[in-house]
Amino acid sequence: MKQRILKNELRKKIIKKRESLLKEDWEEKNRKICKNLHQYFLFKEAKTILAYFPIRQEPDITSLFSTEHNWGFSRCVGKSLIWHSWQPNDPLITGKYGILEPSPNAPIITAETVDLILVPAVACDYKGYRLGYGGGFYDRLLNSPQWSSIPTIGIIFEFALLSQLPCELWDQKLKAICTEDKILSIYT
Repeated sequence: MKQRILKNELRKKIIKKRESLLKEDWEEKNRKICKNLHQYFLFKEAKTILAYFPIRQEPDITSLFSTEHNWGFSRCVGKSLIWHSWQPNDPLITGKYGILEPSPNAPIITAETVDLILVPAVACDYKGYRLGYGGGFYDRLLNSPQWSSIPTIGIIFEFALLSQLPCELWDQKLKAICTEDKILSIYT
């Protein structure tokens, strides 16, 4: 219970800081994050990448969404994420959490075709643990055997990279963390 309270307080603090960024600062940080990702070997080598559409002033990586890669985006169905294929100019709908998502009719993507997952986060730590929004969607995904071996990169602003986060037994380490200042590879 104490971990949950700590996580909730930390989540509120980081989201408040993120939402207080001036538009031009936020845009500059986004440009740098995209540049770092575009140059990173895991991104360059990937053919099929799972990503996210930003909410609540998360890092915006939409400038990377080109036809160079096959893209996948999730739909929240019950307590799970279902991944669908998406390319620029394909239609999007607003899902139950206010997040843009592909049409339920878009082709489904399975784990064996995915090379990289770009994971949204509120915060990450230097060990590779992430703090999400508390719904457990990515925790469940990354703990399932078919998805657990796919490389993951947490996408955050530098101020959300912390020395240590409160962790639970089910928390999975990311393979890397990308901020506007650097990409940190996590070695386990």
